[in-house]
Amino acid sequence: MYLLDNIDKQQFIRQYWQKKPLVIKQGFDNFIDPLDENDLAGLSQEPTVDSRIVSLTANAWQVSHGPFEDVNAYCLGAWSLLVQSVDHFIPEADELMRAFDFIPHWRMDDLMVSFSNKDAGVGPHLDQYDVFIIQGKGSRRWQVGLPGDFDKINPHKDLAQISGFEPVIDQVLQPGDVIYIPANHPHNGVALEECLNYSVGFRAPSQQEMLSSLADFAIDNNLFNERYTDKELAPREFSGEIKQQEVVRFKQMLKQLLETDQFSNWTAQFLSQGGEKHEFEDQDIQNLSHQEIDDKLKAGIPFIRCPGIKAVFLEHPLYNIDNFMFYIQGEAFSVPCKDKELTLKFLHQPIFILENNQLDHCSVFFTELVTTMANLGYWYPE
Repeated sequence: MYLLDNIDKQQFIRQYWQKKPLVIKQGFDNFIDPLDENDLAGLSQEPTVDSRIVSLTANAWQVSHGPFEDVNAYCLGAWSLLVQSVDHFIPEADELMRAFDFIPHWRMDDLMVSFSNKDAGVGPHLDQYDVFIIQGKGSRRWQVGLPGDFDKINPHKDLAQISGFEPVIDQVLQPGDVIYIPANHPHNGVALEECLNYSVGFRAPSQQEMLSSLADFAIDNNLFNERYTDKELAPREFSGEIKQQEVVRFKQMLKQLLETDQFSNWTAQFLSQGGEKHEFEDQDIQNLSHQEIDDKLKAGIPFIRCPGIKAVFLEHPLYNIDNFMFYIQGEAFSVPCKDKELTLKFLHQPIFILENNQLDHCSVFFTELVTTMANLGYWYPE
């Protein structure tokens, strides 16, 4: 298990989160890489995995996208292999990402892992999201600046860089060190030797993304069907004129939508969809009966959560108070409120074992929930 050390998490939120960058020396004591470059290369060969190789040879940048049949064919000059959503495939990588769960799960996107040779990087650039970068084996020099107006450069159509930033942080990270870089802070990392880096990225939905998702949600569930009315139609000299009171009425209709229970439902569903959706292989999908699951639970068989599975739920449900509802990858699940405490333990623990003192609380509804989770491939009995 990975535990983040040498940081006061409450102080970090107050002073640094989305405010200024920070280096956490030995954030992970005696850090052990959850995978190596061979594992990473293997993942980059999978068609469902998002991967790329960024290389610099004779001052020419090249970006190649996976899947790669032969990674070595693209590893020219100073190069980096970058693989997204590694936390969905490697249990130890999932554990590393969850060391940062003092930030809410719905904010987490994925764990991107990179392997670089000496002098490699992706050039100075900006990201639209916050990131913690953990130094694995090897070392890398990081320079981080403050937000500003920078010249944008595209040395390759798939590579956005900037120029002209002054670093306020200029440090070499060793294994176990962590650097936090807020959104829109310029940064540049250059490998000083062969090294592995782990980037915990955080999602920040845009208004455009939210509106698009809300519209899909409304259509899928046949919601928000109230129509515009104007019983006190305002006369006007020109029929093409739109009165301000009519604009206000449209705003009111949208505001009313925001106050509904359905909007709260959409919020939780939308925020459960962070990162790439995990597509399970056929062999991961099970067909276990309720009785089989009940027997395994009561026999103390461990149930293991699959990598990348994160459940979210509303703090104070505004509707359906008889049930506790949570969401995984946009899917809604519920149990009676009396099963909430046990369900939360099940969702929170990477390995769940039903304790003897919990047997009386193991209702048929909880067992059905565990059966559903197992048959969807989200959890599996050991």
